[in-house]
Amino acid sequence: MKSLLIVESPAKVKTLSKFLGKDFVIKPSVGHVKDLPKKELGVDTENNFLPSYVVIEGKQKVLRELKKSAKSADKVFLAPDPDREGEAIAWHIAEEINGDSGKVMRVVFNEITERAVTEAIKHPRKLNMNLVDAQQARRVLDRLVGYKLSPLLWRKVRRGLSAGRVQSVALRLVVEREREISAFRPVEYWSITANLEGSIPPPFDARLIEVKGKKAEIGNESEAADILEGLKGKEFTVSKVDKKSRKRSPAPPFITSTLQQEASRKLRFAAKKTMFVAQKLYEGLEIGTEGSVGLITYMRTDSVRVAKEAEQEARVFIEKEFGKEYLPPKSPLYKSKKSSQDAHEAIRPTSIFRTPSSLKSNLSGDELRLYTLIWNRFIASQMNPAELEQTSVDIAADAYNFRATGTVVKFPGFMKVYVEGVDTATEDEGLLPSLSKGDNLKTHSIVPKQHFTQPPPRYTEPTLVKELEARGIGRPSTYATILSTIQDRKYVERDGGRFIATELGMVVNDLLVERFSELMDYNFTAKMEDDLDKIAEGAFKWADIVNVFYRPFDKHLAEAMQNLERVRPADIPTNELCDKCGKPMVIKWGKHGRFVACTGYPDCKNTRPIEAEAGAGGQTAEPEGTDEKCSKCGAPMVIKAGKFGKFLACSKYPKCKTTRPLSTGIKCPEDGGDIVEKRSKRGKLFFGCGNYPKCSFATWYKPVKKKCPKCGAEILAEKRTKKEEVLICLNKSCHYKEEMHTDSGEEAAEE
Repeated sequence: MKSLLIVESPAKVKTLSKFLGKDFVIKPSVGHVKDLPKKELGVDTENNFLPSYVVIEGKQKVLRELKKSAKSADKVFLAPDPDREGEAIAWHIAEEINGDSGKVMRVVFNEITERAVTEAIKHPRKLNMNLVDAQQARRVLDRLVGYKLSPLLWRKVRRGLSAGRVQSVALRLVVEREREISAFRPVEYWSITANLEGSIPPPFDARLIEVKGKKAEIGNESEAADILEGLKGKEFTVSKVDKKSRKRSPAPPFITSTLQQEASRKLRFAAKKTMFVAQKLYEGLEIGTEGSVGLITYMRTDSVRVAKEAEQEARVFIEKEFGKEYLPPKSPLYKSKKSSQDAHEAIRPTSIFRTPSSLKSNLSGDELRLYTLIWNRFIASQMNPAELEQTSVDIAADAYNFRATGTVVKFPGFMKVYVEGVDTATEDEGLLPSLSKGDNLKTHSIVPKQHFTQPPPRYTEPTLVKELEARGIGRPSTYATILSTIQDRKYVERDGGRFIATELGMVVNDLLVERFSELMDYNFTAKMEDDLDKIAEGAFKWADIVNVFYRPFDKHLAEAMQNLERVRPADIPTNELCDKCGKPMVIKWGKHGRFVACTGYPDCKNTRPIEAEAGAGGQTAEPEGTDEKCSKCGAPMVIKAGKFGKFLACSKYPKCKTTRPLSTGIKCPEDGGDIVEKRSKRGKLFFGCGNYPKCSFATWYKPVKKKCPKCGAEILAEKRTKKEEVLICLNKSCHYKEEMHTDSGEEAAEE
């Protein structure tokens, strides 16, 4: 008899089959097989929050196949992903296939390599019910919030709205930042910079830092002019030269949050895209003669721990490729945060000898770019620090003191491979010529410059993930879901990569903060995450933690449902009169956002969309820049918002009126053209070939760059209905479908 190995993803089957051979049958569960019911709460709030799990619609066939295979197998190994979500999937499968029979065991592997998989099979374990309980607590909490709070928003704000336990707190961060920016009042200040030169080139800049021994604080142009007058004819002399040697250590290998942040900074990947590409690298890709192989370790982790074998492999590579001077005496030791679960290693290549250059012909562009980022970060983390010499030169001009700084890299160390990106630009320190105390300097120019203090910047994906992590809100498996959900719900929008709270988002946030202060409290949410971790450790009972949250939440919900008035933003007056009845027009807030309407309603029902107020294309927001060029005049193309959605337009409008649809980045399966977003005459989104009318390919479903495992078609498509969310094959004779893969963690509670 053969053994049965059950995994989550069909993509893993081919890779694992190569390692385990003919003695194993490998079957995918395609994610969860059971969940709370879609159309009812599914949680008994009066009986220890007992959940009622049901087989997910469309998974009956999968379960039948798993049961049949398990019945004829001598051993059954449950191998969903190595996290709480995976443990819960294993538990549900075990329940369905008689997991108490003694032949059903749990195996976990942090990387899909032959060594890791065979070791896991040799050392199976029982299901960890503490991990199952932690996942169950999160799922029940999220269901209670999503299912109970959404009807309140429907009744008091607008139908179709929903709220999530952690996403709502993330929304609060964006809203509060937006209000900080709105309340900010800039303060004027001036700087004075002298361009100087010693006896040896090059010239360099020095900035005024002190006047008569006090910090230089120049508030306006008049004060700057007085200083310039005072500097006339003054000799600039070097008063002090300070040189300091310092070492700069490499950043630790990636964890989920830092990978998402750096992929956003350097690759312009959204968090969701980063996790999608990383999942493929983890599950296994075809690599020449090696066949299918997993290229990175598990990508949902908050630990910077590295296996000894990986450290040793990196040391061999570094000494061979870079030389002994780049190799530290022993492998660096990185400390994970106190809150780290430490269940998995850091994210690293499964073999450092699979260099990015060796994989160029095997990986897609996005796969190679993300793999290169992970590979570079890991190899750099195992190298010697960089050695820098920082020079600070003070320059006196009578009562005025200027300072110039510069940094010289004496030994690059890890910087030869990788330097971490930053979220906020800082002034670069340039190279300085050789200078000595007492040197007289030639003055080329003294330039005053006006500045204004700046408001705090809007959050980007990396800075919002960083803030969530710093506050202990969310976990590695949930960051991407949090960011995508608040956008999908139209509570925030992105402008040039930065999050802006929408008016709807502000309304929902204010209602929740006022009525559910504990739910929206940062510290309370972080403590809840800690409590979930303690459930996983066996320290708390999951139902007790849910009860502590639910009882006050349910009380506040009942009060709000009964006493809260309907919430809607105030009308905005205009200077316009109605062209039908002569009464004033106002900007009102409705189901689809703001619109212009007559104050004479209901006697006069004159309205029009806000878009009619805008110029070309009807855009209301600032156009978003792109790297694409206009095919007619060569000017940059920008993304504009029009009546039928977003589109690409020439930045030279109205001089050049070139436009074209937004490409999805996926090729048409019929003629290889770009699949683009389009709108029907009624404004409904669909996807079609950009070569229309030569090619008539079109679909209502969003294409996904993923091969059909059944018929080999190049793309699948997302089909979302009230009953199911699945990936389907567009080949009508194929009928393949699979449950849509989403990051583990908090559900988007649109229930």
